[in-house]
Amino acid sequence: MIREEAYQMAVELIEIANPRRGALMVIGCSTSEVTGNKIGTASVPEVAEELYQGIAQAAAEHGIFVAAQCCEHLNRALILEREAAEARFYEAVNVKPQPKAGGSFATAAFKFMEDPVAVEHIKADLGMDIGDTLIGMHLKDVAVPVRLTTDKLGEAHVVCAQTRLKFIGGERAHYLL
Repeated sequence: MIREEAYQMAVELIEIANPRRGALMVIGCSTSEVTGNKIGTASVPEVAEELYQGIAQAAAEHGIFVAAQCCEHLNRALILEREAAEARFYEAVNVKPQPKAGGSFATAAFKFMEDPVAVEHIKADLGMDIGDTLIGMHLKDVAVPVRLTTDKLGEAHVVCAQTRLKFIGGERAHYLL
């Protein structure tokens, strides 16, 4: 059931944000929070695997990449497909997440991705924060909240965002949107 909930939330976010193919979606996830515990206290790898597979399925169906945020023990590094990292010139770092050092969700991403790499920084087009993990540092500069039909996944609070282009110039500027 949790896989289906994650899938549905990811589909809803993607359909609202309407990112271009190849876009990058950052996911921060505390399985502790999903299961009703305090963040960082009760990691559940099996829950993470279900969540990741649901979200990854939605992303794949829409032609976008997932970046899984690690916990603070790995400085919130991100796990993503090498293809996505190299296309954006993100430099890979030498680390492999574990449930207690990186988090269960990032560990699941590393397990299920075809060719995963870790990077320190990204600028994602949209994101989902499951359990108040603080993904904002990995979004492009102008992030806009996205309200889904539900703000809970399991017991975790969920906040979503999309990004938009900056408006620069002034009163004489003309904008695309």
